[in-house]
Amino acid sequence: MIGAGIAGATCAQALTLAGCAVHVVDKARGAGGRLATRRLEWLDPQGRLRVVKVDHGAPAFAAGGAGFRQFLANVSRSCALTRWKPTLAPGSRPLEVAGPLLLPQPDMPSLCRGLLQDIPCTWSFAVDRLLKHRLGWQIEAAGKALPGHFDAVVLALAPAQAAGLLAPHRGKWAQRASLAVMLPCWTLMGVARHTANDLHWDVARPDQGPLAWVIRNDARPGRERSVDEVHWVAHARVGWSRRHVEQSGEWVQHQMQAAMQEWTGDLAHWQHAVVHRWLYAMPQVEGASPEQPCWWDSARGLGVCGDFLGGTGVEGAWQSARALSAAIVRDSAGTATPPASPATDPRSQRAAA
Repeated sequence: MIGAGIAGATCAQALTLAGCAVHVVDKARGAGGRLATRRLEWLDPQGRLRVVKVDHGAPAFAAGGAGFRQFLANVSRSCALTRWKPTLAPGSRPLEVAGPLLLPQPDMPSLCRGLLQDIPCTWSFAVDRLLKHRLGWQIEAAGKALPGHFDAVVLALAPAQAAGLLAPHRGKWAQRASLAVMLPCWTLMGVARHTANDLHWDVARPDQGPLAWVIRNDARPGRERSVDEVHWVAHARVGWSRRHVEQSGEWVQHQMQAAMQEWTGDLAHWQHAVVHRWLYAMPQVEGASPEQPCWWDSARGLGVCGDFLGGTGVEGAWQSARALSAAIVRDSAGTATPPASPATDPRSQRAAA
């Protein structure tokens, strides 16, 4: 399993429960993908080290379908989920979802960590090559091979990232993946001192300007609070992010902070601030194809899942992963158990990466 976001973690858990030996690989230092929480560190004016965590990826998610709701009820044993109905700032656009949103606790990646808690994982391994041998698949990053061979490989990556890995093995898939549009998003996060009356809202959704979401992370359930500080996370609009996707972080930060000042009417005294560029923040809606929520080649043992196939959001990624794991399990049930592998390669038998 290559990718440890919600799609990869869901598929890995489902295959593990079905009896497959699964190994997860991700380029990051831990699970989560776009269910992300950033650790901010800086020195205050007194020279003391300050640390604050903010959720800088998906703000939250909703559960629309009965299957997804049941899935979340099951995983709540390993990951707490809190209902969140944020108070909107005056003049905000309404939320697309009427009911409460869901927040994993204590941070956003905890949902994926819970799904992967009993599954072997290799972190900081940016896969750049897949090789198919007689013994199975071999996975490489910067010329270094992951030990062992695997019967199947699943890519739970952004389509642009998956395309290069697919090209030598499924050219048409690679072409389709390279044409799938994923939209970028610039995100500002930071800590500021109060300089005006306390804010009585949790989320702002400006109807104009570069900002799509302005979130008080300290007002979210289960997150760190401070008496004299606001912990901000702001997501730029897709169109603005696309126009300025190659701008420097310094320029983007200045523009987004200026937009926040204009929206709040408050000259914020920033203690610390950084920006993050999500190149593949969300699929373009018309590019998603729920009628074909995953790709699976049983002859090669090669699969692809993700929200660009299953539909937007956390639930779309989950739907794609469940469809792919079901297809793999169906094929496994109709295939004779492979012969025992050499002792030096214990993961080859019914193994998936």
